Amino acid sequence: MTHVNADRCDLLCIDFDHAESLRTALPAVEQIAVRAERLRALGDPTRLRIAHALHVGEELCVCDLAWIVGASQGLVSHHLRQLRSAGLVDSRRDKKLVMYRLNPVGHALLEAAVGASATGDPV
Repeated sequence: MTHVNADRCDLLCIDFDHAESLRTALPAVEQIAVRAERLRALGDPTRLRIAHALHVGEELCVCDLAWIVGASQGLVSHHLRQLRSAGLVDSRRDKKLVMYRLNPVGHALLEAAVGASATGDPV
């Protein structure tokens, strides 16, 4: 009796033309790496809560975000830096405050990843 591995074909059978057209249509490795980093940025529960708050609240300072997500300002600042380095959050200084907002990429990725509607409720 042969052992059948459910994860692999038992026979090497490549539809070369179809497989090659799909392979060449894939984004470049560098583009995939950026996309993976963005997805990882939303993979942390605190960062996901921050992203949801920014999605609904539009523009918020660290103090407000810390209160909203129930975390320290230091922790929220750390996570905001990660979201910003992943290209999902933009910031601007307003006198003594630093204001954060999801950029269009951040909004689109959050909506695609978790089905967030404009109000922040799951779709």
